[in-house]
Amino acid sequence: MTFDTIILGAGAAGMMCAAHCGGRVLVIDHAKAPGEKIRISGGGRCNFTNMYAGPANFLSQNPHFCKSALARYTQWDFIDLVARHGIAWHEKTLGQLFCDDSSKQIVQMLLDEMTRAGTDLWLRTEVKALRKTEAGFALEVDREGARHSLTGRNLVLATGGKSIPKMGATGLAYDIAQQFNLRVTDTRAALVPFTFSDGRFKELSGVSLPARLSNDRTSFDEALLFTHRGLSGPSVLQLSSYWHEGEAIRVNLIPDLPLFDLLRDQRQAGGRKALTTELARHLPSRLVDHLSQHIPLKGNLADQSDAALNDLISALSEWQLTPSGTEGYRTAEVTLGGINTDDLSSKTMEARDVPGLYAIGEAVDVTGWLGGYNFQWAWSSGHAAGKAISAR
Repeated sequence: MTFDTIILGAGAAGMMCAAHCGGRVLVIDHAKAPGEKIRISGGGRCNFTNMYAGPANFLSQNPHFCKSALARYTQWDFIDLVARHGIAWHEKTLGQLFCDDSSKQIVQMLLDEMTRAGTDLWLRTEVKALRKTEAGFALEVDREGARHSLTGRNLVLATGGKSIPKMGATGLAYDIAQQFNLRVTDTRAALVPFTFSDGRFKELSGVSLPARLSNDRTSFDEALLFTHRGLSGPSVLQLSSYWHEGEAIRVNLIPDLPLFDLLRDQRQAGGRKALTTELARHLPSRLVDHLSQHIPLKGNLADQSDAALNDLISALSEWQLTPSGTEGYRTAEVTLGGINTDDLSSKTMEARDVPGLYAIGEAVDVTGWLGGYNFQWAWSSGHAAGKAISAR
C-alpha cells in the first residue's frame, strides 16, 4: 500500500501533523486508542495550551530552535481551533487553559480534523522493519495478525519520548533517528517528582503549601506537595527539568510571607504563646512538627530574640535538600532531550540530510514547562511539519 505520508504516532503532534499534510496520509500507532496522553492530561480536562507560551518556556540544547514553529502556529491559533469546534474552556493559574468538560473533546477534535483531511488511522499496529528507498520509505507492519508492506514519500516520527511506559511509551523515535544517522541528545525524565531514599517525608505525605524551589539555574514559585516518596507538586516538577543527580535544591517555605514581622509583632501581643503554636498559624501544623525535629523551635515567643527570629527565617527560607533521584519515566510527564535539533530544520522539522524524514513533538530535543507548554509544542511542531509536507 502506498501513501504520500506515513506518520508514526497518533498522539498530539502526530494527529495535528496529519490534519495539515495533504495527500494520502496514514497514521500508525501501537495503542488501542489515539491521543491517550491527551486523554489523561490535566486530570481528564487537558491543559491544552498556555496563554503565555513562548520560547523562554522551553528547554533545548539549541534554545532558538523552537522559535520558528511557535511563531508560525501560536497558542491563539490553537484556541481558535478549539473555539471552532465549540469546546468550552477556562483559564486556571499562570495562563493554563483547560477544557470545561473533558479532554476527550480535544482528542475528538483532532480526529475530526483528520477525517476532514481524509487521513487513515491504523491502531494496534507495530512497525517491524523500516528502510529508506529512492522514492521515500518502506515499512513492514503487523496489524490484526497480518503483515502489511507500506511505502510513503514522507515519514514523520511522532512517537514521543520514554515517559509513562505503562501507556506504551518507548524510545522508537530515537532508534529510527539513529538508524538514519540523526543524533540523539541524552534523555532523562522531566517534570517528575523528587525521591528521598531515607523516606524522611512519609509522615508529611499529603501536606502542601506555596513554596519557592530553586537551584543555581532557576527558581519556581508554585505549590509544593510532600509525598511518601519525597517531594512533588508544580514547583518540584518544574525544577526537576533543571536538576541533575547529586545536586542540592533550596526550598523556601515562606516565599511571600513577612514572617519575621508577624512573629515579632505577636511576641509583643502574646509572648507566652509557644513558638510552634504561632508558626502553625502560618504553616501546616504537621510540617511545623517535622521541622521541630531538625531546627530549634522550642520555647515561647517571648524567649525569641530578633537574632533568633532571623535564624529561624533563614532556616525556613533556605532549606537545603539533596534528592536521591526522581521517580523516573514511570511518572514523568515528559522526556528531556531527544532527537538533536541541529539535525533538523527549525522551519519544517525535516531532517537536514534525510529528505522526507520529519521529527516532531516530544521526540525532539525540545521540552516545555509544566502548564500546557508541551502540548503547544506538539501543536506547533506538528503544524510546521504538516504544512511543509503539503507544500512539497
